[in-house]
Parts: sequence; structure tokens; C-alpha cells
Amino acid sequence: MTKEEKIACIHNYVNAYNAFDIEGMLRHLHEDVVFRNYSKGVVEVETHGIHEFKRLAEQSKGVFSSRRQAIKAIKINDEEAEVELDYKGVLAVDLPNGLKTGDTVDLEGRSIFRFSGNKIYILEDHS
Repeated sequence: MTKEEKIACIHNYVNAYNAFDIEGMLRHLHEDVVFRNYSKGVVEVETHGIHEFKRLAEQSKGVFSSRRQAIKAIKINDEEAEVELDYKGVLAVDLPNGLKTGDTVDLEGRSIFRFSGNKIYILEDHS
């Protein structure tokens, strides 16, 4: 993939994520995609394969009534793309950590995208 194609793929994936469009997200993922979510350097969630990723995305969809990832910057090299993000979401459910329905979650983070062919093969979210 060219640098421009990688950037377009990332934007399309993030736009689908923001729209709760799971099929749109999956369209950009490799069949054997590996997803990891890190919080303070610790892996909180990990999936292997597009079916596990879809199941997680469907479960997560109900947690927020709205959500938005805003891309602040993208750095691309031959191996990967590092994307700096602002995240804002409004909870649709109460969470065990004490956050309540209607609370707003604001985070800054970064995502690492690695590609195989023209698809996202590894996706790591860090917050």
C-alpha cells in the first residue's frame, strides 16, 4: 500500500467506528487481524481473527450512545502507522468502575496500524 492508501484506510476505518458501522470497520480488516487494547501499558483486551474482533465490536457498540475518535496526527513509516487520537464518548450504560449512563469519557491516545496487503492486520489502541 502507498502512504496515501494507508491514510485513506485509517480515515475510512475511524469514520466507520464513529458511525457504529461494524461492517464498515470490518471491510478494512485482514481476516487474521490482531487487535489489542492497552491501558497504561497493560493489555486489557486482545482478539485474534476478524470473527473475534466483530464479536467485541458488537458488544462494545452498546456501551456508548455516542463516540468519536478525532485524528490529531498520523506518522507513517514502512512498518506501521502511528495515529494520535482524541476520544470522546457518552456512556449508554453504568460501568462497574462507577461511571454512570450519560457520563462523558474523554481520553487521549494513540493507535498503531500495521498492514498486510491492503488491509489492517494489527491494530493496537493505547490510552
